[in-house]
Amino acid sequence: MSTFDSCQTPFAKDSRARRSTRSDATEQISREKPVNRPWSWRIISCVFLPFAAGYYLSYLFRMINTLICGRLASELELGTADLGLLTSIYFLIVTGSQIPLGMLLDRFGPRRVQSALLLLAAAGAALFGLSSGFLSLLLGRTMIAFGTAASLMSGLKTIVLWFPRERVALVNGYMIMLGALGAVTATAPAEALLNWIGWRGLFEVLAVSSATTAAAIYFLVPEQDAATKSPPGIVSLKTVYTDGRFWRIAPISSTCIGSAWALQSLWAASWLSDVEGLDRTSLVTQLFVMAVALSIGALLLGGVADSLRRHGKNIETLLAIIAAVFIAAELALILHPPFLSLPSWIIVAVVGSAIALSYAIIGDYFPAELIARANGVLNVLHFGWAFLVQYGTGLILEQWPAKDGHYPSIAYQTAFSINVLLQLAALVWFIAPWLKELNWKTQIALRRKSTDQSRSVQVVIPSAEMVILEADEDVEW
Repeated sequence: MSTFDSCQTPFAKDSRARRSTRSDATEQISREKPVNRPWSWRIISCVFLPFAAGYYLSYLFRMINTLICGRLASELELGTADLGLLTSIYFLIVTGSQIPLGMLLDRFGPRRVQSALLLLAAAGAALFGLSSGFLSLLLGRTMIAFGTAASLMSGLKTIVLWFPRERVALVNGYMIMLGALGAVTATAPAEALLNWIGWRGLFEVLAVSSATTAAAIYFLVPEQDAATKSPPGIVSLKTVYTDGRFWRIAPISSTCIGSAWALQSLWAASWLSDVEGLDRTSLVTQLFVMAVALSIGALLLGGVADSLRRHGKNIETLLAIIAAVFIAAELALILHPPFLSLPSWIIVAVVGSAIALSYAIIGDYFPAELIARANGVLNVLHFGWAFLVQYGTGLILEQWPAKDGHYPSIAYQTAFSINVLLQLAALVWFIAPWLKELNWKTQIALRRKSTDQSRSVQVVIPSAEMVILEADEDVEW
């Protein structure tokens, strides 16, 4: 039996026959019991883990520049704007590719699309490791970005196709948690490798890892049957773009999560060095703690979202609370009070994992055949905002002269403050329907109270008149 056949679980084979004869509702019921069966390990090992490995690599590629930017600047004489562009180009390329890649995922399935893209990422990593100038670095980084652009979307698409809908939020959390381990690897473990083989050798290792993961996805993951793919023309992006619920959640999700990505993947290290004055060892340690917080946060948020959904609670409320806490943490960094900044940076890291909540909410808005495209549109805003914050922060910092290679606190305060103001506007937009509903309920309650008082007065007046009449009983008429 081939590897491909070994991953064709009884559930997958039987479901093909069921799909051709049962309605969508019956099919959903038939898919609600896969996790407790003895063959569920095959779904985990042959489907979930290969895509989790791809997302792990994408996170590692996204965060690695935080660790190597100093070496690149000294060896290749790159400026702050060059480093900002070299790092943020990742977000720009991912932003521009989300919608077309989402359509490809819906059309051809995650297995073929993701395996091909990871081969491109492997080639980009090899080129990056061989580069001797800014342009070749930029080209390699661009290839890496495009090659890993669908890592999360393909994983989420796979989860929707293979796992029960009510468990999607929890499994999304697992996916993001495992992927976030790439951010953990991009701290102390990568620092040890850098000291051993250098940044060029590190990228050659990443190139081999990417090619290996591409092969694992192609040869291990079972092919999805045609029933799970949406033929062209049946569903369109117009469904997403014209949905008012999407445009309510999109601003708050993109401004908060995109900002968290931008800060943790580049400017957290610069802030800790310039404002806090940390040495290299302390800096790497704090980045490691942030990465661990990101991974644990994804697991916790996924579990909380799953619990809320099972109890019929609203996940949107949790997203609003997280956004408010994130804004408070950024304000603490801006004001820089005389206590440790690590709690604030941990909050920033955890908010980067709140994407699990956004995708769970989006999964409730749209049908399964449109999930990849809807997530793609949301990712455009996530990564687009991350690019703007990352590159824009670099431009703002350069408006102040650097002293001994460090920028003043006022430069970071200005850049962070602009971002916070936009996040506040997005939060108000998100909770506006709740405020309107609260105002409406308050007005109704006041009207009812006024009506009750009016009725009470009408009852009292006759009683007063009776008192007067009783007092005047002896009057002669």
